[in-house]
Amino acid sequence: MLRLSWNTFTDRWPLFLGAILTVCLGVALVQSSLLILVSAATAGGEVVEAVTLLGLTLGISVFLAVFIVSSTFAFTVAQRQRDLALLRLVGGGRGQVRRLLLSEALLLGVLGTAFGVPLGLLVMRVQTWLLRELGFVPSAFTPRWQDWILSVSAGIGLGVAIAGVLAASRRAAKVRPLEALRETGAAARVMSGARWFFGVLFLAGALAMTSVSAFAPPEGAIALSINTALAAAVALTALSPLVVPAAGRLAGLVLRGPLGRLAEANLRDGVRRSASTAAPLIVLVALLVAQAGTLATIGKGAEIEQRADIRGDLVVTTTGPSDLDVPGVVAVSPQTRVPVSVVTYGDDDTDTDTEQGYAAAIDPAAYAATHVRVPEQGSLADLTGPTIAVADGFQPVGSTVTARIGDSELDLRVVAVLPATLGGGADFLLPREIVPAPVLAATPTESIVRVAPGAGASALAGRGEVTTVDDWIAATSADRQDTSTGIMTVIMGLSGLYALIAVVNAVVIAAADRRREFAVARVTGLTRAQVVRAAVLESGAVTGIGLVLGGLAATTTLIGISAAAGRIAGQSVLVVPWALITVVVLGAFAVVGATSAWTALSATRPSPVSLTGAAE
Repeated sequence: MLRLSWNTFTDRWPLFLGAILTVCLGVALVQSSLLILVSAATAGGEVVEAVTLLGLTLGISVFLAVFIVSSTFAFTVAQRQRDLALLRLVGGGRGQVRRLLLSEALLLGVLGTAFGVPLGLLVMRVQTWLLRELGFVPSAFTPRWQDWILSVSAGIGLGVAIAGVLAASRRAAKVRPLEALRETGAAARVMSGARWFFGVLFLAGALAMTSVSAFAPPEGAIALSINTALAAAVALTALSPLVVPAAGRLAGLVLRGPLGRLAEANLRDGVRRSASTAAPLIVLVALLVAQAGTLATIGKGAEIEQRADIRGDLVVTTTGPSDLDVPGVVAVSPQTRVPVSVVTYGDDDTDTDTEQGYAAAIDPAAYAATHVRVPEQGSLADLTGPTIAVADGFQPVGSTVTARIGDSELDLRVVAVLPATLGGGADFLLPREIVPAPVLAATPTESIVRVAPGAGASALAGRGEVTTVDDWIAATSADRQDTSTGIMTVIMGLSGLYALIAVVNAVVIAAADRRREFAVARVTGLTRAQVVRAAVLESGAVTGIGLVLGGLAATTTLIGISAAAGRIAGQSVLVVPWALITVVVLGAFAVVGATSAWTALSATRPSPVSLTGAAE
């Protein structure tokens, strides 16, 4: 079987090249993300945020590798229905057909892994550079090579290749030879029982997660938003063949003339081809729009929440001691953001968890005078001496934690549990008197100041950097948006590029077996330019399908995260990333259109007479 698989590969290498490419890029992306994640996890507290981001990146990378490789292999098998039917006609059994396809998957997996491992080293350098430039890891951070990654990469490459062809090989082996040759009956049926099952299952899961995320805390809502987008994308990809005929009819209404009718006929006739081409585009749009919309909505909700919480007029930023108690000032609430490491213990006094984060060193009475929100449990009035206020869900009131602040290690009693917040502010509150003086002196302090009616910023001239609360909140929101952009770039940067390459790859595979079809169209009277334009029009309709379904998948995420953010912020919050959507829409039409034109030009280069009677 391996020899027959190799002969098939050498004979139809343009069709298999796309499958090798998807395996190669999938292995490289997963390998790179895993190596950097392991190196960051062992680097200590400096890269805690990077570990979280790399965990998300690795999860999305694995999903994309499995999804894209599976859909690509299924598409290549579907493109070869006639070859497999001929094999059945000359005596090949169902088991032999399945073994042939699995042998091909094994061969392509080996080749993809062989190229993917060295490519992964290049991807790792790019990904590390990206993390350094965005400030998520220190400039000296360097991921280390691990010998065991070779086994993991081989498992990923071979595993996703074989898994990707299993379902397709089972379907191909069940098709009756004459039906496959005629492309009628079961051979032409795209919406199989498996498509219906997984489509409905994942769609129900996406809707359920959308409903749950509306009542989840911010961290849970963000995690659910990622899974919602993935589930919705898988569901709509499985159900996309239902949309292709409707898109064909719409194309026939919009695109008048023979080329429009030809594009409509091709869409209706090539439902599987159109659905397979749209699949990676659905996932790309769903992930990009969902993640951008989630981060933007969370950021806007945090800004609304912050404006409702702070009761002040000015913010004064100082380093070291500074006296702001001057005429005209009603209240001053200093807040110093210091890094902390908080350790919690189980019932048997064993270390159970270590939380790296930031604490705001405050004066409780002054803080209460300039902030509206109050703890869910306990009281800030008890925040004196060796005490701490923690985020919701961390530890209950009355428990004890150990906090490392600078070089000091303190046992602190939890006296208050803070409400859930979107702001991404301090994870803990500490009384200023327990924070070591050198830490306070070396860290900028932002003081919320309330002034008497008629007083202004002039009373605080020379005592620090003075700005209005509105400007300070706007600047904080802009910094938060920059951080969100960096997070988006890390999570979706290379993964989005992989999905985009998969889109191009799907278009190329779709055109690989259409040379005879294009030749027949030219023989019937169409010019080469008209055939190319018809192919581009058809690809435009397929692109529209991918964009619409991807947008619907992203919508499920935005609905859930908007409800969660609105519940916490106290008012409706939804930010739709229109700028990104515009770029994605224009880019998708440009990339798919250009690729379709190039492949159609290549397929129509030979004389049509030489192809009309040729075997496919």
